[in-house]
Amino acid sequence: MSAKKAADIRQHSRLVVDGLKQTAARAMLRAVGFGDADFGKPQIGVASTWARLTPCNMHIRELAEETVAGVDGAGGKSVLFNTITVSDGISMGSPGMRYSLVSREVIADSIETVVAAEGFDGVVAIGGCDKNMPGCAMAIARLNRPGVFVYGGTIRPGAGRRDIVTVFEAIGARAAGQINDAQLREVELTAIPGAGSCGGMYTANTMASAIEALGLSLPNSSAQEAVGEAKRRDCRRAGEAVMHLLEAGIRPADILTRKAFENAITVTIALSGSTNAVLHLLAIARDARVKLRLDDFTRIGRRVPVLADVRPSGRYLMSELIGIGGIQPLMKLLLDGGYLHGECMTVTGRTLADNLADVAPYPAGQDIIRPLTHPLKKDSHLVVLYGNLAPEGAVAKITGQEGLAFSGPARVFDGEERATAAILGGAVRAGDVVVIRYEGPKGGPGMREMLSPTGALVGRGLGDKVALITDGRFSGGSHGFVVGHIAPEAAVAGPIALLRAGDRVSIDATRRTLQVGLTPAELKRRRAAWKPRRAYATAGVLAKYARLVGSASFGAVTGDFE
Repeated sequence: MSAKKAADIRQHSRLVVDGLKQTAARAMLRAVGFGDADFGKPQIGVASTWARLTPCNMHIRELAEETVAGVDGAGGKSVLFNTITVSDGISMGSPGMRYSLVSREVIADSIETVVAAEGFDGVVAIGGCDKNMPGCAMAIARLNRPGVFVYGGTIRPGAGRRDIVTVFEAIGARAAGQINDAQLREVELTAIPGAGSCGGMYTANTMASAIEALGLSLPNSSAQEAVGEAKRRDCRRAGEAVMHLLEAGIRPADILTRKAFENAITVTIALSGSTNAVLHLLAIARDARVKLRLDDFTRIGRRVPVLADVRPSGRYLMSELIGIGGIQPLMKLLLDGGYLHGECMTVTGRTLADNLADVAPYPAGQDIIRPLTHPLKKDSHLVVLYGNLAPEGAVAKITGQEGLAFSGPARVFDGEERATAAILGGAVRAGDVVVIRYEGPKGGPGMREMLSPTGALVGRGLGDKVALITDGRFSGGSHGFVVGHIAPEAAVAGPIALLRAGDRVSIDATRRTLQVGLTPAELKRRRAAWKPRRAYATAGVLAKYARLVGSASFGAVTGDFE
């Protein structure tokens, strides 16, 4: 790179290190490894989510070092820094899960803060868990400096093709007496064999795929195991790619267009991805200054089929999808079928269509990805519902295996713990509609995931015999007749706060409705008698989040959310 070219693309770092008045800054940077030549190079922040908190992120320090090598080898000066992460799988079912969605905002804020404060010219962010991945993408979108996201990779399956959801469902099976303590312990000891994100098409693998479809990560970054040369090479190439983006003047705003988000929604649907993708794509779009709405998922979902037979509702793990080629052949299939916008720019500096031009189809005989002519479901499994229980909307994950409608008496629980205890104790019966409320963005606060109660229902053999609705959300590992993100939430006197035991709740995925059999006059009478619950937290990050967060229908983002 010529000196003039380097100067042209150092528009942020030169304000920090050039000239007489920045002598003190250079002195401090020398102590962390800068030499004379480094001050003339573009500075690239490498945001690592490494921590020993969770298998999803335990290996990312090594991956970050590979990215550093890629940046430095391409003529830049890398600066490695860390942000936080928390573990959904570990905190699931506990009060700590309230911090999960909150951590998405903290991660985005922290990456934005470091990159902007230190004057980095570009950024590579490496994430490997449910919330740090959208948090990384949100920060890249906000900063609008050349940036690349790298997925930390999926975990290999445990013994007997087990994964984390196997464990949650085994808990329910033990409560029902279907397995004994020794069998439960054997599942616990073998389900998580090492590093990487949870192995099905749960939230991590869903978001990795969606971010790749957005064009914000390199081709096939989403479909690699956490441990191996393919992922190390992906990290080195990401370091090189951000330097190419700098030289070409390509910024996230050139990539994160409305059509790119439509591509991400399309791929998420085809993969039978997590409902959390709705929240996260809305949030990323807000930071990219793209007008994306809940109803866009319905509009796109009417024509996009579900093609992937993957867990939790299907049979296969992400590692098995990787074995037949990952998601690139799926995207090629969708592009050729007219479902993707091929003209969208990506971090390769080429369009999506250019990236997919030479991708080979899946091998003959595989049955993980269905052909377009024989889908698992002809339209989306992500169903946005409205009605007198969800005036602002709710999101259901309906694969068709659960049926398309459910009606039953409400079994109402204020909080996840009470619901889980009732399920494990055998108090929930076939035909019930389990209602878990005061778990929304404000009321939780933090919109906890309901994997413990849904796992318990499946383990007790009730997964296809009851429905569960909540103003909270679901882990990507949840399956069954489940409806989340109900808005307005209970904490702001949404209709879910007014339900009583025995009220008739009806869910219709065909008509896209969520109704309770109460008259407007009765709902009005109950609302007048409703009293807000005492806040869970009055200080600290949870209280701050509860004050600032908006509706789930806008992505549960903080600040100016509408």
